[in-house]
Amino acid sequence: MDVLIIGGGIGGLTAALALEKRGHTVTVAEQSGVISEVGAGLQLSPNAMKVLNALGVGARVMRDAFRPQALEMRWGKRGGLIFDVPLRKAAVNRWGAEYIHIHRADLIEALREELLARAPDALRLGHKLDRNEQKGDRIIAHFAGGQTIDADLIVGADGIHSAVRAQMLGPDKAQFTGNVAWRATVPVSALGDNAPPPTACVWAGPRRHAVTYLLRRGSVANFVGVVEHKTPGEESWTATGAKEQALKDFKRWHPKVRAIIEAADTLNRWPLYGRPMLPKWHEGRAVLLGDACHPMLPFLAQGAAMAIEDAWALAACLEAEPDVDTALKAYETRRKPRATRVQEGARANAKLFHRGDPLTRFGTYVPMWMAAQAAPGFIHSRNDWLYGHDETAA
Repeated sequence: MDVLIIGGGIGGLTAALALEKRGHTVTVAEQSGVISEVGAGLQLSPNAMKVLNALGVGARVMRDAFRPQALEMRWGKRGGLIFDVPLRKAAVNRWGAEYIHIHRADLIEALREELLARAPDALRLGHKLDRNEQKGDRIIAHFAGGQTIDADLIVGADGIHSAVRAQMLGPDKAQFTGNVAWRATVPVSALGDNAPPPTACVWAGPRRHAVTYLLRRGSVANFVGVVEHKTPGEESWTATGAKEQALKDFKRWHPKVRAIIEAADTLNRWPLYGRPMLPKWHEGRAVLLGDACHPMLPFLAQGAAMAIEDAWALAACLEAEPDVDTALKAYETRRKPRATRVQEGARANAKLFHRGDPLTRFGTYVPMWMAAQAAPGFIHSRNDWLYGHDETAA
């Protein structure tokens, strides 16, 4: 089958690998003139790594990754430990694969290299989708500039502003969550004694929180700071904000948090929008994947992982079912409950990290500290449903 994938990001490239593995001819149409990604980090939990390993790209992905020592939560201003649970052995022994931190650009490059090694002509750059046209059991994609590509199936892996979704379901209905995320990466060498810990660390505080972790084998520090704001601004991965505002948002916070902000050359400002669950993920010979159909807030660090799981599931359903329509229905039935649960978990974590008054913070975080001290496995068990999931065995 000829499959056209719209979007050359993490979901699109993973889908191309999963479909190529099952014998389909794949074409990835990316609107940019280059395959790249905004310079920021992400966390890939074991549920994502199991898919990448099954696709044979795990070793490439691990090449420039960092393996955190633990999952931990700290008080945002004082830095005191709320909980700290070991991660490296637990990830493999309990959940079946590594838990890693990786620069988005490095992940994109690993996926791109693997795809071109298998299908050298798969990438079409500078192809911005204008519309698609269903014709019987084929579908034709029309691109800005007049190019057309026809296929048996179009996969919309084109993100939160998906053109495939817009044609299928009409204008987007995004709602501002009241949160704005700051993002930055800084060389660890620029931070001195204020380098962040070698962990996946959440710094919790009133109406805001920060996340720090290391990338590129520990040489780069990644920062995400989420603050409750009334003014959203542009929903964009590339929009920037003023360093003075970021420092104001994290005034009197721990030096390890503020040092990254102060050392950053660029601070991206990303208003967070929520979207209602879509009534359908497919129509005719077009289907959605990843952020195009279930955008994830970043509070569970699962946006990339869910797109990676989707990619495997879509390819598996196309192989298992007798016709395309049945396969797309099976894919949506298989993936929608899990994606919805992860979305709900991310929204719940936003509230967990932003406890406002001191009494509520005490009532939330002290029991977590006690549980981690008495039974470290308790924190791990709360993540079994998420990290222990194996889409390749579903």
